[in-house]
Amino acid sequence: MQFIEFSNLCRRLESTRSRLDKVAWTAEFLSSLTPEEVPWAVAFLTARPFPAADPRILEIGWPAISAAVETPPSSIPTLSLLDVGAGFAKVAEVSGKGSRLGKARALSELFGGATDEEREALAKIIHGEMRIGLHDGLIQEAIAKAYGAKLQLVRRAGLFLSDLSEVARIAAAEGAARLEAVSVRLFIPLLPMLSELSTDFHEIFRAHRGRSALEYKYDGARIQIHKDGGNVRIWSRRLSEVTRSLPDIVELGRGFDGESFILDGEVVAIGRNGKPLAFQELMRRFRRIHDVAQAVEEIPLSLHLFDCLFLNGASLIDEAYEQRWLKLEQITAGRHLARRLITDNQAVAEAFLKESLEAGHEGLMAKDLDSRYEPGSRGKRWFKIKPAVTIDCVIVAADHGSGRRRGWLSNYHLAVLDGAGHFAPVGKTFKGLTDEEFKGMTARLRALQLADDGYTVTVEAEVVVEVAFNEIQRSPQYSSGFALRFARIIRIRDDKAPAQATTLEELRSLFERQFLTKSRFDL
Repeated sequence: MQFIEFSNLCRRLESTRSRLDKVAWTAEFLSSLTPEEVPWAVAFLTARPFPAADPRILEIGWPAISAAVETPPSSIPTLSLLDVGAGFAKVAEVSGKGSRLGKARALSELFGGATDEEREALAKIIHGEMRIGLHDGLIQEAIAKAYGAKLQLVRRAGLFLSDLSEVARIAAAEGAARLEAVSVRLFIPLLPMLSELSTDFHEIFRAHRGRSALEYKYDGARIQIHKDGGNVRIWSRRLSEVTRSLPDIVELGRGFDGESFILDGEVVAIGRNGKPLAFQELMRRFRRIHDVAQAVEEIPLSLHLFDCLFLNGASLIDEAYEQRWLKLEQITAGRHLARRLITDNQAVAEAFLKESLEAGHEGLMAKDLDSRYEPGSRGKRWFKIKPAVTIDCVIVAADHGSGRRRGWLSNYHLAVLDGAGHFAPVGKTFKGLTDEEFKGMTARLRALQLADDGYTVTVEAEVVVEVAFNEIQRSPQYSSGFALRFARIIRIRDDKAPAQATTLEELRSLFERQFLTKSRFDL
């Protein structure tokens, strides 16, 4: 299949908001491909240069991309889908001394063989955003339609494989019926089970039939540990492999009983006083691939396990949480487990929450003792309990939406008041508003518009919103020097004027207060 056909499909998808058309056109395209081409097509449609399970990354910067764009384009389309996949592979495989220049040359070679139309698609894949309104749910529908598979089987296989490219390949190469046999596999990370947010223990006990398992909600990073014999590998919440960065956790995994297993847990960075470090410091460990031994020494980690998904060749995800915990206790001999309490008493639960917060953690998880492990699923089987700290921010700009939010201004640039009466940016968010609120906010910001560069609309600082967040981080990206982690709008504060927004001094004070319960990294 010629890559120009893929580019044409992308332009068609971008031209319509019809969900049915998007699925039909994508299914028609997939059904015309060979099984070898299918994984690449699905990866590109999801704005990835490689299938999700492929660990290769391009590792290219703006200079390489700019140099590639400046190369003269091809006058005729000659690239195939497989040529583009091979081109990305060539970029990713350049390593060692002079790799930056080598990657730039390989990327320029790929762009040099592409027409102007094809370059647009290549750039979107590299930037990780196709802007064609084709989310994973629609791709699953297209796969089912293309190969005559039951949508439920496609979704189920996607949860187990965490890679729609592989799901599509199986359906194309082995037949739709083969999807029924897909199950949990070692060294293929599962999407993590998710939780709903709640601060009401009465609601939680009612949902869990009067009794719940409470676990500390650690302010760390979710990991999934896979072991087969002496081979141990680790993945992050986002299904990126982090084995090289966590040799200390690999060693812990090797020490647990069981010939093979998949464990779900959290790692927390620990300061010299034994208290948790801020999440920002933990990320230094996750991103470190050089001088790892030094990082292990500087930023030690504690491991807190809370689930066992696979043991000695058998999947456990259909077993009850209580049974999975018992097996987790057995293989770890009770070591490195999340602190846990089973109770039906609200006063006891409140005291346990207070204990967790005073220890520097985020709050609690509440889990139904009978719950199955459902990868990627969110519901009342698991609740997350953490008191929210909020501040009042002013919206100073907004980005044009894409996909389902196309036509709206939906990614809001948040700012606080600095000491000179100006507004200092502290982050962005598109979370917290309903569709109707998005529409209303779009109209409101359009009336306040100062400039529009085609991507971001700058507006008069008039709209105040109450914002919750997980943590305040140091950030050189913003002139305020701070960034809100996981910011989300709680409500629109029409009762407040911009001059009543949170000040930078107040934000700095909140930042410092975090260290009453957390450790400060001061190496």
